[in-house]
Amino acid sequence: MKKRLHKWRLIALLGIVGLVLSGCGEPFLSALKPAGDVAQSQYDLLILSTLIMVLVIIVVIILFVVVILRFRRKEGDETIPKQIEGSHKLEIIWTVIPILLLIVLAVPTVVTTFDLADTKAMDKKDKDGKTKDALVVNVRANLYWWEFEYPDLGVVTSQDLVVPTDRKVYFNLTASDVKHSFWVPSVGGKMDTNTEGVNQFFLEFDGEKAEDSNNVFYGKCAELCGPSHALMDFKVITKSKSDFEAWTKDMKASKEPVVEGDLAKQGEDVFNQSCIGCHAVTPNDSRPEAARQAPNLATFGEREKVAGVLDHTEENVKKWIKDPEKYKPGNTMTGTYGELSDSDINALAAYLLELKVEDKENID
Repeated sequence: MKKRLHKWRLIALLGIVGLVLSGCGEPFLSALKPAGDVAQSQYDLLILSTLIMVLVIIVVIILFVVVILRFRRKEGDETIPKQIEGSHKLEIIWTVIPILLLIVLAVPTVVTTFDLADTKAMDKKDKDGKTKDALVVNVRANLYWWEFEYPDLGVVTSQDLVVPTDRKVYFNLTASDVKHSFWVPSVGGKMDTNTEGVNQFFLEFDGEKAEDSNNVFYGKCAELCGPSHALMDFKVITKSKSDFEAWTKDMKASKEPVVEGDLAKQGEDVFNQSCIGCHAVTPNDSRPEAARQAPNLATFGEREKVAGVLDHTEENVKKWIKDPEKYKPGNTMTGTYGELSDSDINALAAYLLELKVEDKENID
């Protein structure tokens, strides 16, 4: 008896712990707080399927309780209950009801699936070969960073995806090494990025919800891709239509950075000797995709994270340069640039922190 009681206490404790932990986490990584039409339609399907399941569970529990209470065998009663085997009426009922429930769930699911798969707007080109009425972003996943190319704008960014609000943004998804998965939980479901073939879909970022989240959404890789899979994050920065147009103009007009201060200029020399072969420092990078082997650093000084995982401070920049393997195991930067002295690392950090296109405060 004591052992049974102990087991029940353990189960109750685990249940309470599970309930408490279910409230943990950050709202900007929750698919249960939709911030766009795509996320809202997917959320509605989730609620519909949950309600159907709950309804079935409630009905089954009620029937179970009724049967237990009404038809329980009484003491001394040896009669055999009335048999209902072969009752066509009951057979029809418990066949039709599940079919109806499946239809209720299937119809909106199929309709929504086809709606969210509609990317025909990406196929409409003007005489210059640019997409007419859609904003297209080419997403390329790498170990363990993200590249975002705006082919019709001639702009390339890394780690920070900038998008306008209240407008459909269409994505071409690929991977350069292994399978990854692109996911912005608050804005829409995940989709794989493959090394062969291109997956396409669209998202829409609600302006009001974006303001509630300080115009920043958080994205993740949702496919186990290696030892630093959990660290493969990116940011989505939302802007109004006019602000996005201004950002585009600034990015397209960006030139080679001109740094100030002897230390930063020394760092520029170190960068040109050790890093320029992989990294670009201008957002209008015209190199083909295969030549872009590392994140574009044009806006490095404006980011809020170093390598997507460390707070954006000079000290963390130095730590990352000195030993990237410590912070992102398995990354492709480790061991590619040789040994740098402490003075070279200090200079390189000073140079990187001056790489800016927009003079703005970091979003925290």
